[in-house]
Amino acid sequence: MKDLFDLTGKVAVVTGGSRGIGRAIAGAYAEAGADVVIASRKLDVCETAAKEISAATGRRVLPVATHVGRWTDCDRLVDTVYGEFGRCDVLVNNAGMSPLYPSLDAVTEEYFDKVLAVNFKGPFRLSAAVATRMAAAEGGSIINVSTVGSLTPGATELVYAAAKAALNALTIGLADGFGPTVRANGILPGAVLTDIAEHWSPEALEHTKQVPMGRPGTPEDFVGTALWLASAASGWITGELVRVDGGGARRMS
Repeated sequence: MKDLFDLTGKVAVVTGGSRGIGRAIAGAYAEAGADVVIASRKLDVCETAAKEISAATGRRVLPVATHVGRWTDCDRLVDTVYGEFGRCDVLVNNAGMSPLYPSLDAVTEEYFDKVLAVNFKGPFRLSAAVATRMAAAEGGSIINVSTVGSLTPGATELVYAAAKAALNALTIGLADGFGPTVRANGILPGAVLTDIAEHWSPEALEHTKQVPMGRPGTPEDFVGTALWLASAASGWITGELVRVDGGGARRMS
């Protein structure tokens, strides 16, 4: 049974892998036997996370400074991964951003383009490039980290929700475009206690507890789902959007 979740001999790339959900996923993949590439904008924090994970697991962990909102950075990341490892078996598009804005009419074109670039354009470019190489080799798994807000968008983070809704569509389209050897699935988090939560008001934090599980999520809550979707345990699952939100967005379909 353990073999179903074994990633020995695999190479996994995690964007936004230096902290939060991405950091937890990267560590879990290394513990499962994979070599891991941690990609994020700041090289120093990537290096710190890489050293910690490698020391704890004995796996090779490569830090790569990458701004996923830039097409050329995405291409360079892919070239680096294949140049160093010769393969990529798992791609986790986790990097994201959702800066606050005072009102919808105050959203600037610069803000709009930046949020779309990081949350959708980058994952599109990385997925297209990596999935093409995966399909030409032994296949693989692409996991896009979205948000339950993409299902129930509100005015306070509408640009982000719209970008993630596009990411959901990308996930389903990738499953069709690169099957049967490449699988594509999405994880849709609810409210999660990462460093972003430090800026939440007491009222907002209290609101996160109004779910059937009675609490907000933590990065570790995503490890099981991410490992499942990366491994042979989910070998016949593709094109799915999995809500990991404490039951907050529960629905029939």
